[in-house]
Amino acid sequence: MLCRDGVYYFVRRIPVDMQHHYDKCRLYFSLRTQSKARAIRAAQSITQRLDDYWMGVRLQKLDIPKLSVIPDWTDRVDNAPTLSEAVEFYLELKGHGRSKTFFRGANRAKEYVINVLGDRPISAYSTSDAGKFRDWLLDKGLTVVSTKRVFATIKSIINLTINEHGLNLTNNFSRTFMPDRDDVKKRKPIPVDEIKKIQQKCYELDDEPRWLLALISDTGLRLSEAVGLAISDIKLDSPTPHLIIQPHPWRSLKTKSSHRKVPLVGASLWAAKRVTHNSHNPYAFPRYNDGELANANSASAALNKWLKPMVSEGCVVHSFRHSMRDRLRAVECPKEIIDQIGGWSSSDVGESYGEGFPLINLHEWCSKINLA
Repeated sequence: MLCRDGVYYFVRRIPVDMQHHYDKCRLYFSLRTQSKARAIRAAQSITQRLDDYWMGVRLQKLDIPKLSVIPDWTDRVDNAPTLSEAVEFYLELKGHGRSKTFFRGANRAKEYVINVLGDRPISAYSTSDAGKFRDWLLDKGLTVVSTKRVFATIKSIINLTINEHGLNLTNNFSRTFMPDRDDVKKRKPIPVDEIKKIQQKCYELDDEPRWLLALISDTGLRLSEAVGLAISDIKLDSPTPHLIIQPHPWRSLKTKSSHRKVPLVGASLWAAKRVTHNSHNPYAFPRYNDGELANANSASAALNKWLKPMVSEGCVVHSFRHSMRDRLRAVECPKEIIDQIGGWSSSDVGESYGEGFPLINLHEWCSKINLA
């Protein structure tokens, strides 16, 4: 009998004359109790039943089906937590203030691994196991980019657990080769002439989904950022009309640089005025935001369906964000200002110092894209 993490396990070596009926040389399974007294009683009962069973086999010389026995990795006794325990620890430590997407991604990655390899101690996954997991993801239909994203999550979970628990082991998910497949669907920017036609349609229909689309079209906001806006985030009375992009209980932000002020010009200014004028709700887009969750996925599905006949193949709602960067480049806007407007992270450490460019400067550059 063995106690591991407070739970007792039955362990018994299989007699030599019985071993040809089994895959391994011992039995190992959970007694599903943390009580030593109950575990002893259960172990004694199982031992007696096994002795009787094996005696019957010896007497009758009957062939029997193989039983599940301890896999190779259970020979390890290093007290490493299982993957599910590691994920729980990871979310407890790093989940504060994170979005539901963060939790969903970690739990999805865990479920994928457990489905393919089982819920093992993190020390028990080998490099060949990681390769098998990679192949399973690719066969499932995930792109290499998506597969890398799942691996990044698993690696982060295991690395944190190793460091925090002071474990002397290697993360075998960190050395997995990824094939170079050309399976990435690159999002295309929407041409300016198409953007103008879409904005005109938005003016004509003048409803909440079109306000949302118009707001994105001349700001380059992420859809989730726009859907999660509160009315109080829209500052029309300011000398420079703008949006405040900040985290809310119903919607977090992707990165630290996503927290920013974005000037309102053109169709986006029109949309902001329509939203506030028709507001009977603290949320800018109550159709997609109930104060509990800003449902960007629902908005994306509806808007992409409406957009499809009007845009070039491969263009979606998120393409407005790509277009915004191209439009700012076209008027020779400095990269630092482009990054600040779009909330794009910069690799330049120096750019993280200070308050950034004044809002009036951002407004000047955004105004130029509608004159180009």
